[in-house]
Amino acid sequence: MEIKYNEATYNRPDGDRMIDAPVVFNDLEIFYDQLISEEAWEKNDRNGITICKTEHHTQVLTLLKEGAAITGNVVDGWVTIHVIKGKLKVYLGNEKQVITEQQMFNFHPGVNHSIEAASIVLVLITVIK
Repeated sequence: MEIKYNEATYNRPDGDRMIDAPVVFNDLEIFYDQLISEEAWEKNDRNGITICKTEHHTQVLTLLKEGAAITGNVVDGWVTIHVIKGKLKVYLGNEKQVITEQQMFNFHPGVNHSIEAASIVLVLITVIK
C-alpha cells in the first residue's frame, strides 16, 4: 500500500501530514488547536482539515462558529456527523434535532440534510462511498 500525505498549502504551510496508510493516528485536540489558531478561523465562519482520505473513505474535522450553516447537503455515500465539542442543529426536512458532545447522526446515501452551529462546535464528518 502506498502511504499518502496531504501537501502543505499557502494557508497551511506546515500542512504535510499522513492521510492514508495501513494505520493513521489522529489527535483531535491537536487539530482543534490548529484550526482555532489559523487565519482562516479569524476570517471565516468555519475552518476544516481532512484527517483521513482514501478512495472510499474521507474524514474531515470541521470547526464552525455559532450560526455557521451547511445547507441542502446531499451526499452519495454513508455520512456520520459526530459532535466532539459544542452543540449542532441538524435539520431533516422540517424536523430539527440538537445534538451535543459525543452524540452523532448517521445518514444513508442521498439523505438531504442541513446543519447549523448552535455554539462554537467541533464536528467530525465521515463519508464512506
